[in-house]
Order: sequence, then C-alpha cells, then structure tokens
Amino acid sequence: MLFPTMTFALFFVVVLGVSWKLNDRPTDWKLFVLGASYVFYGWADWRFCFLLAGSTVGNWVLAQAVFRARNDVNRKRWMLCAVGLNLIVLGFFKYYGFFVESALTVLEPLGLAATPMLIKVALPIGVSFFTFCAISYVVDVFRRHQDTVALLDFAVYLSFFPHLVAGPIVRVSEFVPQMNHRPSGQTVDVTRAARLICRGLFKKVVIANFLATAIVDPVFVAPGQFRNWELLVGAWAYAVQIYADFSGYTDIAIGIALLMGVKFPDNFDQPYSARSIQDFWRRWHMTLSRWLRDYLYIPLGGNRGGPSAEYRNLFLTMLFGGLWHGASWTFIIWGAYQGIGLVLERQHAVRVEQRAELVEDSGGGVHENPDETRVMQRPTPTVVSTETMNPWLARLLVFHFVVIGWIFFRSTSVTGALEYFWSLISNWGVGTLVTPMVLLAIFVGMIGQFIPRRIGDALEYRASQLPPIVMAIGIGVFLLVINLLGPQGVAPFIYFNF
Repeated sequence: MLFPTMTFALFFVVVLGVSWKLNDRPTDWKLFVLGASYVFYGWADWRFCFLLAGSTVGNWVLAQAVFRARNDVNRKRWMLCAVGLNLIVLGFFKYYGFFVESALTVLEPLGLAATPMLIKVALPIGVSFFTFCAISYVVDVFRRHQDTVALLDFAVYLSFFPHLVAGPIVRVSEFVPQMNHRPSGQTVDVTRAARLICRGLFKKVVIANFLATAIVDPVFVAPGQFRNWELLVGAWAYAVQIYADFSGYTDIAIGIALLMGVKFPDNFDQPYSARSIQDFWRRWHMTLSRWLRDYLYIPLGGNRGGPSAEYRNLFLTMLFGGLWHGASWTFIIWGAYQGIGLVLERQHAVRVEQRAELVEDSGGGVHENPDETRVMQRPTPTVVSTETMNPWLARLLVFHFVVIGWIFFRSTSVTGALEYFWSLISNWGVGTLVTPMVLLAIFVGMIGQFIPRRIGDALEYRASQLPPIVMAIGIGVFLLVINLLGPQGVAPFIYFNF
C-alpha cells in the first residue's frame, strides 16, 4: 500500500521544506522532486518503479523520434508505435486477467482451454493515469501542439507524486513551464491550498468513509438481504461517496501541488448540479473527459461525418472510458450505459434543432439574414433539458440517471448489479441502515453541489486576512474535528484502484 496517513504527512513536510529551499535552483529542485516521487511510488512496491522509469524513457525517446521524423508518414508511424506500446503495457497489467478469464469461461465447456494460460498480474498503482499522460505528450508532439522537452522535465512531469496515482490528468504544456519558472515562497497561495486540503480531508474522512461503512459497503455486498428503501438510499449514498472520495483526493492533490508551486487544472465542478448528461461529463473528472475528447473522440471523427458517425463516436468514447476504469463487465456496461444516454440526448437535441428550423423556414416574414437568425434561434444542445423542463426537475432526472449507472460501477459483478435492481423493486420495506446520520451525510455531501463558488472564494479571502497564528490554530482545530468525526481508520481512495 502507499504511505499511511501520518507517514505521508511527515514525508510531505520534509519534501515541502526542501522544495521551498531549492526554489531558486530549478535543476536541483527537479532532481529532488524526481527522487521524492520515486520514493513515494516505490513505497507500494519498489519493482513498479522500473515500469514507471521504462515508460518515461520509452515515451521520451519515441516523442523525439516523432519530432525529428523527416516526413508526415514517418511521424505518424512513430506516434502510432508509441501509442500502441503504451496500450500494450496498459492492457497487459490491467486487462490480461480479465480477457483470459473471459476466454476460459467460453472455451472450458468446449474442452479447448488450458488453465495454465492464466497467470496473476499485479496492477501497478496509477498505471492508467501516467500512461494517459504519456500518450497525451506523444500525440501533442505529433500534432505540433507541443515541442519536445528535456528528459529530466518529462521524468518529473510523469512521476510528480501529487498526481501520479489518481490524477488530475495534467498535460506537459500545463506542467513543464511551471517547473522552469519557480514561484517564490511568498507568492504561493497558501490560503487556497489549505482550504483545498482541509476540504478534501473532510470529504474523504467524514463523508465518504462514513457512508461507505454505514450503508454502502453492506448493501452492495449482499443486496438481496436488504429492503428497497435501504437500497435506494444506499445508491444515493454511493453517488455521494464516490464524489466525496474522488473530488476529496483531487482537492488534496491540487492543494499539495499548489504548496509546491505547481497549479493543476480543476477536476470537478459541482457535477450533481448538471441539467443534462453532457453537462455532467463536463463537470465530472474533467481532465479525463477532455482527454477522451481530444485523444479519442476527435480522432474517431468527432461530429464530422453526420449524425450517425457522431453517435457512434460518442458511444465508443464512453465505452472506452468505462473499460479504462477497470477490467470488468460492470465497467463496460457502465460505459455503454453512459454512451447510450449521451447518444439519446444528442438525438433529442438534433430533433429539437430540426423542428426549430422547420418552424423558422415555414414562418411568416422575411429575414434580412436567414442564416444568422437560424443560428441565434437554434437551441444549444448541451442545455436541451433546461429548455424543455424545469431546471430542478432536469437536475433530478440527470442525477438519478447517473445513480443507476453507479450501481453497475460499484457492483462487483453483473449478477450482483442485477440482484441489486431486482431487490430494489421487490424487497419492500424500510430496514435499519437508513439512519438520521446517513441522511445527514448525504445531505451535506449534496448541498455543496449548489452553493455558489463565490461564497467559498469570499470566505477564503477573509481567511487570508487573518494573522498566521490564528489561521494555523483554526486549521489545527478543523483537522482535530475531522479526526473525531471520521470512522476508525481511513480506507484507500477509490480511484487508487484505477
């Protein structure tokens, strides 16, 4: 496992202190942070450091080959070689067992499968994230959106410990310039970093961990043993848990990076306030969503080629996004479910656009500029739900669409997910797991989705005006409260598994 909480706290205090001392010596700073990041990663299993180092050197060399190729054909060949090798590595470590077990399930009844073909392959922590970062660098070099960078810069970028194991998925263009222009300790936004870290800890320790132990884990382990009210609240609770867990980690990662003088892009923007499925995916795990858009959806053709091609590309992108989360049929079904939802929503948007055009074309009056008027009157596809229904009803429907998907996402098997749905509609009753504290935790986790961000910014500004000693005491008291409110022990972050 990675560092225990207190061990990581001590590790970070040392790393932060040395990092600030080396701020005016960029090369020394990079070498130190690189070493610290490998210590951090090797704490789980030192052997995987060789995989990270191999990925770093291999992708850097191939990016150099892409950059120096004499013609576009060779550039593309080197790029495809790099992407292919990354996918092979990711496929072996993450999906080998899944595909072999699926093949054995089909072949064994026919007497055609040999069980020795199945070997145990340990999953390196964070392999999905640093592989996607590496692919983005090589592809950006191929597209001429990014110049090649020094090997040391690329090594620090790929291994930087705050985002190594669970994102955000940062791009070279966002990261490397910040290493070469180090901020002084006085310019670091300590107040915002403290706010992010404290908020992330509250989400993880108080909200996510409590809901996991109080209701989510029991109902998903044996859904047939619980009543439908417990299952419904359990599904709501998991939606809040996974948000609090993952966005909590992201807050902590962004805050830690900020203290070290590196700004990460935001990864969540109140996703459960979304009024359409597309809007949800623009707010949830935003760095993954933009990666899928830029490196999968657009290369597949995007919305070029007509509606049918667009629907296919949307579906395939989300299907791949589901598979990226793990080697399980539940993730594949979850991705397909999200893809179908986006396709149906987009089809509805197209129909609304077509009806608007027909009404406009058949209406009275002559416009001086028909094309301009048509564009201005056409409903925006991403907000079709808000155009056709009450915004709060739209939010409610989108939230429950997402919750249904989370049931597949959380279940350990397709059979378990189907049992959950069946018990949800057949095992009538209240049960004992739905307590006032569970409902309060869900409410607290959800209310943050609708609080205007300017309120938090205003509180942050006021806190920044306090004397340092008062701020330090306040943070200490807040951390003590978190420790008292949280359950015994802290479970690993959910996305460490991906």
